[in-house]
Amino acid sequence: MGKTQRMPPLTFTLDHRLADSSHFIEDWPLCRVSLKNDRTWPWLYLVPRREGIREMFELSVADQTALTGEIALAQRAIQQLYAPDKINTAALGNMVPQLHVHIFGRYKNDAAWPRPVWAIQAEEIPYTDDEKRAEIQKLKTCFDSLRQGEKTACHP
Repeated sequence: MGKTQRMPPLTFTLDHRLADSSHFIEDWPLCRVSLKNDRTWPWLYLVPRREGIREMFELSVADQTALTGEIALAQRAIQQLYAPDKINTAALGNMVPQLHVHIFGRYKNDAAWPRPVWAIQAEEIPYTDDEKRAEIQKLKTCFDSLRQGEKTACHP
């Protein structure tokens, strides 16, 4: 009998620009979930933990399906916690080619409305340590509730 070949563990390195501009929340089955370090908008990054992926079509079909579900979970959390007028979801990659999805809430009274947030050159407003801890805990609690099937369990 031949030896069973083991698959090497999956490696994943988060681009330093994403790491430097966000705070880790948790790893989901596919994505690393982070809070953008700018309290101007409620803003998450979802980064598939697959090495060398730049575009969604490069993911396996199973990973594409998983990404869609994880985006929807993040959107539900943003909607329930922050009640935005619109949730924007984008995977641009012009400056950071590693596949990452931006999910953020927009308000009719925000500084960029109705234009894209990238259309204005406003200073980012970083979270304080206390604000960061509170936002991360609030998001984790909401994610847990939504994964358990509680449709309206998240509260601001």
